[in-house]
Amino acid sequence: MDPQDTAGGEAAEHGRIVDPPRGAPDVYAEAVLAVTGMIPPGHVLTYGDIAELLGCGGPRQVGRALSHSTRSVPWWRVLRAGGHPASGLADRARPHYDDEATPLRAPEDPAGPGDYRVDLGRARWWPTTAEQTVIAGLGASRRSANDEPRTRVSVREPDVR
Repeated sequence: MDPQDTAGGEAAEHGRIVDPPRGAPDVYAEAVLAVTGMIPPGHVLTYGDIAELLGCGGPRQVGRALSHSTRSVPWWRVLRAGGHPASGLADRARPHYDDEATPLRAPEDPAGPGDYRVDLGRARWWPTTAEQTVIAGLGASRRSANDEPRTRVSVREPDVR
């Protein structure tokens, strides 16, 4: 497997420190990777969306799980809250968005090829009720028996007009 095909490989190539995997796989990281793998081509979620769907962790924990991964997952489908790809990866993510026809927004006067963002209003993926149940189960495996699940924002189906 080409290291550039993994989120961790992308991070390492751009000078960010990536810790080697430790012993047993981290349950939270596995849950994040599973959700990332569920996102259909042409659609996206934010780091915060994934944490919210799992009912635990936060955007930083999701980003850390993706950046430390050595598995090939569609990392470009997980974005920062403003619709931008992970820091330093816009140029590498763009061909994936073009191939998948992911809706993008660019400023009138782009500063360069990486000056764009994904149109979250059109590209954000909304899991079906069945998919939400699967995702909630992944998050439950991370929480201890005494933890109360975080109040989740109801994930709605997008308006179809």
